[in-house]
Amino acid sequence: MTRHQKRLSVPNSWPVERKTNTFTVKAGAGPHGEAGVPLVVLLRDVLGYVDSTKEARYALNNDSVLVNGDAVSDEQRPIGMFDILAFPERGEFFRVFPDEGGRLALTPVDEEAAGSRLGKITNKTVVPGGAVQLTLHDGANVRVDDDAPYDTKDSIVVDNESKEIVAHFEYEEGALVTAVAGQHAGRIGEVDDIDVTLGSGSNTVYVDDDDGGYETVEEYLVVIDENFTGEEDDATDAEEAGDSDE
Repeated sequence: MTRHQKRLSVPNSWPVERKTNTFTVKAGAGPHGEAGVPLVVLLRDVLGYVDSTKEARYALNNDSVLVNGDAVSDEQRPIGMFDILAFPERGEFFRVFPDEGGRLALTPVDEEAAGSRLGKITNKTVVPGGAVQLTLHDGANVRVDDDAPYDTKDSIVVDNESKEIVAHFEYEEGALVTAVAGQHAGRIGEVDDIDVTLGSGSNTVYVDDDDGGYETVEEYLVVIDENFTGEEDDATDAEEAGDSDE
């Protein structure tokens, strides 16, 4: 497996310019799979807090960068959708949120909002002992009681410190959702109708929003709460953030 990553072939979700240089940093092993953006890319190319990988390593070794409440020392650690990026010394906190076109953007949040993160339930299994394990979109696992009212496609909010579930949003008609992939990525609206497809095909979902609504598959949707809607206009994508720091 190659240790190099060409900019032209990075996933569409990566907030990087593709024609400025030939290579960029390859994401390490970790959450979010191939869509995860190396932490150093956000620190250097998006926020402009460091000028090189060496500077990023120095900052990370001083525990000055937190991801989902934990200090991170690996500059290649993948960062993805709904992760919380915190800089306590600066008093700055960001949530990773999908922008138009599916490109990941950094949305400023306050310290209270940065204390927890949203996760979409992608799998639910029974583990030895009778407990139920919920697998989230980033690969994280949360154990709950066997009678807990959680189901796949629902979203939960996990406290970064206690790792306990503090909120639950059901996937159903009327739920507030955002598209995280496809041509409607970044659009927020309410589920109007869920058209169940027989067989192995994806269910089609009709979403109402201020632009007349749209149709997508349910795999592209994540249930959110109203706290996300007020922050959409504040999102900073890679090009804007990079230009402002130059």
